[in-house]
Amino acid sequence: MIEITDSGKTYLKQLLDKQDCEGIAIRVFVLDGGTPKAETCIAFCRPGEEEADDEVFDYTEFKAFIESKSKQYLEEAVVDFAKDSMGGQLTIRAPNSRMPKISEDSPLEDRINYILYNEINPGLAAHGGFISLEEVTEDAVVVLRFGGGCQGCGMVDVTLKDGVEKSLMEQLPQIKEIRDVTDHSVQENAYYK
Repeated sequence: MIEITDSGKTYLKQLLDKQDCEGIAIRVFVLDGGTPKAETCIAFCRPGEEEADDEVFDYTEFKAFIESKSKQYLEEAVVDFAKDSMGGQLTIRAPNSRMPKISEDSPLEDRINYILYNEINPGLAAHGGFISLEEVTEDAVVVLRFGGGCQGCGMVDVTLKDGVEKSLMEQLPQIKEIRDVTDHSVQENAYYK
């Protein structure tokens, strides 16, 4: 799953030893996985702080808990530690964190984000705008938030109905409805007022 180099293991083991906590491990997860804002994180994980569906990996020197929903973003990830004049730096390279491998079996949220960030947002970027996914409800309602030049834009209804909704619902027919939760009364950066 995640490759941790020898220097990475040594560094992480030293950090864990300083915590003076029997059974402490690391936990690896990705915040905002599948989006350009994705951030790969390593945190201390004291006994009992792991989640029930975490996958456990034993690296001999320590254990690592991998968040279940982050696994797909952590494929081919490498953790390394490189010494430098300032002491060194731990790096995490996770090439699939921002753009996961999408298939028919991928979660609906990932497929929506893929369409938003690869097909819809590049066109909106010309106007300084973007759309992000807030949530997908249990009854397949997609909740979106407009930002940048799209927030408060006078053409947002056209963009939503004729562009975003049409594109998402054609490609993902299981979507029942699309809602916009943006406060469009804020118009400071709106492309069209």
